[in-house]
Amino acid sequence: MNTIVLASSSKYRRQLLEKLGLDFLSCSSDIDESPQAGESPAALVSRLSMAKAEEVGKTHPNHLIIGSDQVAALDQDILGKPGGRDAAFQQLAKQSGRVVQFYTGICVLNSATGRRLSDLDVCSVYFKTLGSSQIQNYIDRDQPFDCAGSFKSEGLGIALFNRVVGEDPNALVGLPLIKLVGLLEKFGVNIL
Repeated sequence: MNTIVLASSSKYRRQLLEKLGLDFLSCSSDIDESPQAGESPAALVSRLSMAKAEEVGKTHPNHLIIGSDQVAALDQDILGKPGGRDAAFQQLAKQSGRVVQFYTGICVLNSATGRRLSDLDVCSVYFKTLGSSQIQNYIDRDQPFDCAGSFKSEGLGIALFNRVVGEDPNALVGLPLIKLVGLLEKFGVNIL
């Protein structure tokens, strides 16, 4: 079996992949993640997950590369990682009482053969109506500055929601494990 490489430096994705009990390396990709003009959130994460896998494949020529990307979208407007407190507050205030779609693209590339398979997970997050003090308290406690949509669903962020609708709870954290297992099986990697 080829060595598996996660094309990400995300600690969240690493923790998720560790759940599968696989030996893997982690290597970040350095690609431009800017959306192209008129690109939908689904098309963006699909393109970026493939680009990340291909970029890491250049330096890992005989490996199975896992690329993944995620964006949050409110009415098809992409919400990135806030990077700081003010932007996180603005994002959460904008999402209050609304439904946000999370698009997570996944790609597995055999860098030796060039064969690649990809999939897409979409998860709907129904936000509670949040007051300013609730948003500020949440930000102070979870500091979600490196998370798309300004929350950590694996942490206190779960308290911001009325419900989450999706196929895989892991996808919301950044790596759709159910879809990944299916893709890896097509490359001969049997998790069980």
